[in-house]
Amino acid sequence: MSEPTNIDPRLARTAPTWEVELLISGVAIFAMLQLPGWLDDAMFALEPRLSQEWRLIAVLAYFYSKSAAIVLACTFALHLLLRAHWIALMGVHSVFPRGIHADNIRMGPIQRALEAAQADDPDDAIERADNRASVVFAIGVSIAGIFAGVCIAFCGTLLVATLLTNLLGLQVETFVVVGSVFTLLMLPYLLAVTADYYLGERIRPGTRLHRLVSAALRLYARLGMGRRSNRILATLLSNQGERRTLALVMAIMFLAIASVTATYVAMQASGPIGSYERFPDARELQVDASHYDDRRDAARDQPVPYIDSMVVEGPYLRLTVPYEPRRDGPAMRSCKQPVHAKSVEQAQALLACLASTRAVLLDGAPIEGLRYEIASDPRTHRPALLAMIDARALAPGRHELQVGRPLNPDSRRDRKDPTYRHYRIVFWR
Repeated sequence: MSEPTNIDPRLARTAPTWEVELLISGVAIFAMLQLPGWLDDAMFALEPRLSQEWRLIAVLAYFYSKSAAIVLACTFALHLLLRAHWIALMGVHSVFPRGIHADNIRMGPIQRALEAAQADDPDDAIERADNRASVVFAIGVSIAGIFAGVCIAFCGTLLVATLLTNLLGLQVETFVVVGSVFTLLMLPYLLAVTADYYLGERIRPGTRLHRLVSAALRLYARLGMGRRSNRILATLLSNQGERRTLALVMAIMFLAIASVTATYVAMQASGPIGSYERFPDARELQVDASHYDDRRDAARDQPVPYIDSMVVEGPYLRLTVPYEPRRDGPAMRSCKQPVHAKSVEQAQALLACLASTRAVLLDGAPIEGLRYEIASDPRTHRPALLAMIDARALAPGRHELQVGRPLNPDSRRDRKDPTYRHYRIVFWR
């Protein structure tokens, strides 16, 4: 004989995973809310160390990872809200089991008739709220899984292609290699799916075409390209409507990527966000805080030349010029010096080449006897050039340094705007 239980019969109609869903959402939401900020810090710390081809991999991995983190954070927050709504419905129904008393609500006859026509059972409303929360949880987890899979597949392929082009010394764009590989890998699958969808009824079993299509679909299904590879999404597509569910999934993915792109651009921009359209905005007049060590944000600011402070009090002005792989690397190729310095003479030749791309002007005139030393940024531990400029003869007042800024060949803005050819640092004596 089974022992009687005191479980509320309404719980028997709920999703069997509601307790685990609440546990995961409640615990993981705090980590997911912290993860985007951690990814931002990691990206800003890593990006200045990379050349353009390696930076591309890092940026794509950052975009996909942060998109997945944002989707999960929003999913868990929305799921907790929906579960709270479900619990509130159950609580209210247990206190007032008769439900809504329409006679006790002030309404006109037309509205009362409409409300009466839409009346439903409270248990059905509770069940819909429960199902809605479970579906939101499933969709969010599934989309985050898609982002993770795309990140691993695409960034992994791009990483392998970059390694091969560098090791073999191929003068080919990495994207060309990746595009060719993806085309070769995906073309048989696309042809097989297209033939099966449009010609499947006319392909007779046992023919060569039927065997080729079957073999291709079977192979790609084993590689995770089948409909059942994402069982959550396949279940939702087959029960909620394919077009509507796909449109919802694509809209969520687009919003996640758009939000990551917007925040990334905003964090990269030097100008403030707000209604400052009448404030004078000219690069030639701007005093950038990232050029002063006592004011810069070492974790987020771009690797630009900087001095200790706006006000120079000692006999020497210390100028630190961080190495920028995306700018200094292409600029040093014109010097035809060895890539890796294996002796003191080669290191000195590379230093002279790098110094020639980082010429310094003080109040518009070259600095006589300027010498760069090999150093590093003490707060970011990135390699840098160090110059000690004699400031004893400078008159009190405003002065200006101009530090050479090599052209980034991948930046269209660098090629069009001549103000990007040097950095401008204003200071006072």
